[in-house]
Amino acid sequence: MSTALILVDIQLDYFPGGRMEVPGSSEAVRAAKNLLTNFREKNQPIVHIQHISNRAGATFFLPDTEGINFHEYVKPLPEEAVIRKHFPNSFRETALDDYLISKGIKNVLVCGMMTQMCIDATVRAAFDKGYSCLVAHDACAARNLSFNGVDIEAGQVHAAYMAALGAVYAKVVSSEEIVGKI
Repeated sequence: MSTALILVDIQLDYFPGGRMEVPGSSEAVRAAKNLLTNFREKNQPIVHIQHISNRAGATFFLPDTEGINFHEYVKPLPEEAVIRKHFPNSFRETALDDYLISKGIKNVLVCGMMTQMCIDATVRAAFDKGYSCLVAHDACAARNLSFNGVDIEAGQVHAAYMAALGAVYAKVVSSEEIVGKI
């Protein structure tokens, strides 16, 4: 049974010099590139998710800005699906589910940014829709958070979300564990 690689929001605004830099984005995109190369070599389905903000007051992923472009390591090929979204959940008001159904996909491998927003929302939605989910933890990245006077470092945010997703929603593995096995 085929597995689709879903690359979520690996866009320039999340990288150094972008409007919403994510710590670890440069490392994560290298792992995502390895996954993408593997899927391309095996002619497996690939979906690139592109966030374009339409929310009033948004400060990044603004329409017609350089920041919405995909990182050079993971630029889509003409035959690869690109699905645009306006919400953290890649399934919400998009054609993602219809696309996966049309290809007979039951398994998804998710990677990208940000762990605590779009990755979390997308994986949980995929699980709720009945997909078997894998997450490549080293091909994802998170931002620092703060809650109730407590600062939480990006690595801890990432670990907490991966632990939560791995408890029920997905099998969480490294990109190295995946390459060559799918």
